[in-house]
Amino acid sequence: MLEIQNISKQFNSGKSNVTALNSINLKVETSEFLLIKGESGSGKSTLLFILGGMLQPSSGTIVVNDKDLCKLSEKERGSYRANEIGFVFQSYHLLPYLNVFENIMLPNTLTGAQINEADVFRIVEELGIKDRLYHKPSQLSAGEKQRVALARALIINPSLILADEPTGNLDEKNTIDVMNYLKAYQEKGGTVIMVTHGHLADTYATRTIRLDKGQLIT
Repeated sequence: MLEIQNISKQFNSGKSNVTALNSINLKVETSEFLLIKGESGSGKSTLLFILGGMLQPSSGTIVVNDKDLCKLSEKERGSYRANEIGFVFQSYHLLPYLNVFENIMLPNTLTGAQINEADVFRIVEELGIKDRLYHKPSQLSAGEKQRVALARALIINPSLILADEPTGNLDEKNTIDVMNYLKAYQEKGGTVIMVTHGHLADTYATRTIRLDKGQLIT
């Protein structure tokens, strides 16, 4: 489903280059729940952004669903992000001037992704935020905001969800809720790749890898 070979990423930092990732090789199967762990600055988020087509590697290849991301044009990468990947971030990335319904419909607004409004109502029912559908983000709790972000990721029926510390701002109850939703998605055949510092997610994963100073050590 997803395979990366010899992926490296350098960033220019003034007079020198900083290596964020160094010759990473990784294969992720369909319907796997993969955790990526490591200290801050180990390259976890950089790897996730590369997998999502938001960053280009300095070298190496990335094949997702038979597509070599490194050979795609910017327009093609945009289509890949819009139609095949669901992103969930720690900071939610909700637009404050849109209500819950409009935030969930954002992939349609921005990219023309085909979204059935009936699916929006079904997902918010499943996530327990049906009564918040016309509220703005400022009127939501942290747990509700993350559920909205998760609904927006799920609404395009992606083959892969990339989650960057999605429970970092949540209490234990909301963390468990979000993890249960991600696990349910994976058990229905989706693939989850999640960056986390926490240990609660360990019981949900099918596999855990660790990065250290840009290198894969497990």
